[in-house]
Amino acid sequence: MKKGCLVLLVILFLLLALSATIALLQKNVPLGEKVAVVRIEGPIMDSKTTIEEIRDYVKNPSVKAIILRVDSPGGAVAPSQEIYEEVRKAVSKKKVVVSMGSLAASGGYYISAPASRILANPGTLTGSIGVIMEIPNIEGLMGKIGVKTEVIKSGRHKDIASIFRGIGKEERIILQSVLDDVHEQFIKAVAEGRKMLPDDVRKLADGRIFTGRQAVEVGLVDELGDLEDAVKVAAKLSGIKGEPEVVEKKERTSIMDFLRGQFPQQLSDLFPTMKIKYILAP
Repeated sequence: MKKGCLVLLVILFLLLALSATIALLQKNVPLGEKVAVVRIEGPIMDSKTTIEEIRDYVKNPSVKAIILRVDSPGGAVAPSQEIYEEVRKAVSKKKVVVSMGSLAASGGYYISAPASRILANPGTLTGSIGVIMEIPNIEGLMGKIGVKTEVIKSGRHKDIASIFRGIGKEERIILQSVLDDVHEQFIKAVAEGRKMLPDDVRKLADGRIFTGRQAVEVGLVDELGDLEDAVKVAAKLSGIKGEPEVVEKKERTSIMDFLRGQFPQQLSDLFPTMKIKYILAP
């Protein structure tokens, strides 16, 4: 009886040891050759989630290439620039292929520029290389309802772009210089990402949009194709033989994602403020 119990304990110990070994191997040894898809959909208001996904896939030895599925009109300048930088870093370690959906314009194009290869559908809307600043003016409304604001400031431009009055000539010059600088940053980023001359990009950087087919003709996109084509291109570029396994993170629906992604956009619509954006705003 004791001998039988001892044998069972030994078998149990071996099974536990085997399970632990398999789990360890799964974490540290590449299993298969995978292509990871990172989806960037809707306005770009935050970069945190996208950057985390890209970094995780870059570190994962079983992921041989990354596809950015971009379907976005663009968004805030800083998050677009942060994602751009992360894509640029990822390209130095793995192949990154962009698959453009219905819309990949302005900031949506900005984040795509440094990729190893860019694919778009023939009818994709892309480009819109430009910057826009929206400054509401409710001075007339305030006058109608008999409300005015009193401003105390430390410098004459401290309340620049106030929504309670119009923009003065000197203020307009200052704001235009800010936009021009951010626009030049956009042009430089595209030129570096696409390996184009800044002057050639500048000719396309007047805010105009292109179809995917037109974008191929002017050098903003490499070839036409859908997401499935992008998977094939990524596999070929990264040396994967056969059909690659395609992986992506499950869509999260936590309250924090809602607050981070949706609520700020709704708030900004309710309480308009000065905005500088890489966004397609027809």
